Amino acid sequence: MGSIEANGKNYETDEEGYLADLNTWDKDVAEVMAKLDDCELTDNHWEVINFLREYYEEYQIAPAVRVLTKAIGKKLGKDKGNSKYLYELFPYGPAKQACKYAGLPKPTGCV
Repeated sequence: MGSIEANGKNYETDEEGYLADLNTWDKDVAEVMAKLDDCELTDNHWEVINFLREYYEEYQIAPAVRVLTKAIGKKLGKDKGNSKYLYELFPYGPAKQACKYAGLPKPTGCV
């Protein structure tokens, strides 16, 4: 177990950096996680992160990349629902990296 500090608060993480307690997530911890990956979150990142949080709330599962791509295409349009766009935003893997920033567990099937 590790931890991340954001605005003076400590957040416990697992060995891969995912939040141990999903209920402790806030935007500050997402920003810190992104900075650790040398990534600055833009509105496009937040659109995907917020989508993932809504998806998780509804289905209680973090989607694998193919499901994520298809679902984003339906909701946000074909220009955003494709692997190229999502990998530009999240180069370490759209499902894996975006779920991490969204405070969700690692999607099943991700290595």
